[in-house]
Amino acid sequence: MTILELIEKKKRGLELSKEEIEYIVDGYTKGRIPDYQMSSFLMAVYFKGMSAEESTYLALAMRDSGDVVDLTDIIGTKVDKHSTGGVGDKVSLVLAPLAAYLGAKLAKMSGRGLGHTGGTIDKLESIPGFKVELPLQKFKDQVNKIGCSIVGQSGDIAPADKKMYALRDVTATVDSMPLIASSIMSKKLASGADAIVLDVKVGSGAFMKTVKDAEELSKLMVQIGEKAGKKVTAILTSMEEPLGHKIGNSLEVLEAIETLEGNGPEDLTEVVSVVTGHLLKHAGIVKNFEEGYKLSYQTLKEGKALPKFYEFVKEQGGDVEFLKDKKNLYGTTKIHVIYAEESGYLETLDALNFGLAACRLGAGRETKDDVIDLFVGLDLHKKIGDKVEKGDKIVTLYHHEKGLKEAIDLIQKSYVIGPKKRELKLIEETING
Repeated sequence: MTILELIEKKKRGLELSKEEIEYIVDGYTKGRIPDYQMSSFLMAVYFKGMSAEESTYLALAMRDSGDVVDLTDIIGTKVDKHSTGGVGDKVSLVLAPLAAYLGAKLAKMSGRGLGHTGGTIDKLESIPGFKVELPLQKFKDQVNKIGCSIVGQSGDIAPADKKMYALRDVTATVDSMPLIASSIMSKKLASGADAIVLDVKVGSGAFMKTVKDAEELSKLMVQIGEKAGKKVTAILTSMEEPLGHKIGNSLEVLEAIETLEGNGPEDLTEVVSVVTGHLLKHAGIVKNFEEGYKLSYQTLKEGKALPKFYEFVKEQGGDVEFLKDKKNLYGTTKIHVIYAEESGYLETLDALNFGLAACRLGAGRETKDDVIDLFVGLDLHKKIGDKVEKGDKIVTLYHHEKGLKEAIDLIQKSYVIGPKKRELKLIEETING
């Protein structure tokens, strides 16, 4: 076979075999297929699509282009979750100790933030001493010992995906469902878990803007996971507004602790409980999702999993005493408060712009090489549907002067107070195999 023949085949909308897709991925990764031919192939996929089988073959070929983590010496079912990215999404920080406390084995490799979406690894690095890089054996030993570990993704995980994504980024082929699904699942499949829950964000602050698109992506990722022999569930969760109240690395660690104490925001508590409920079902710890959800929610509300969080932090070198004095998580930031100029209800709150405002303050990266400020960010005092009186606090900005005016300007045009009390649907849909 030749790459030219395979481009022609996909251009005509024909289905490629496992061997043909492996030939393309291996050839491009090793430099035998040049960028211009791979660009042509990606554009053919963009216009003609791929079947679930082709998408699975692509995900598996990208998975096998690098290291595939072997977690077989972790006792029990290994579980993992993945979020497609949003604003204020600190679910992993709460879920890891909660799932471990309830008996699951969560072995998670996470990424850093880019743009308006935060990264779990950056958040954990706001804890002094916390090690996000561990030798593989120590990572596995820790999961066996305490039930959870979160580390940064290895540079050797799915290198074909990294190379192909960089090309997609400059050839206008990023927004292709088969390519998105295969990209996400190649990394998840390489991470070694037996069961995966996908938290697919939908709304203004998410990559998927509509329920229809999020549903299509979710179904495809679930199919890929199942064809690869994994237990997979996807939930569609709203990102019309930030999750919880706090946006920014150390601030989100603080909110995670508050949630584990039983005093967290209801939307964050709900999403964590839903994801954990599915993971407990997949791990065989509960009979069904409903039992897992109730157990997770009750455990959070009673604050029982908080000691497990501190154990997790200590095990990875983090300073637990620093965390227990919560004012440390504000650093030396200055405060600017935005107040309501009228009364009514908070009708809209643009998650994307609030995420961008946090970026302007220094909480996020515009490029992968940017250095972030771990202590700046936002604290939302009102959420969609809340009653607002003139003079009420809308949001507090924690800053070091950098980008303050830009952040204020973004926020001022990103919420609406009006006469209607709006109810926001948090969980749009659940997709099981």
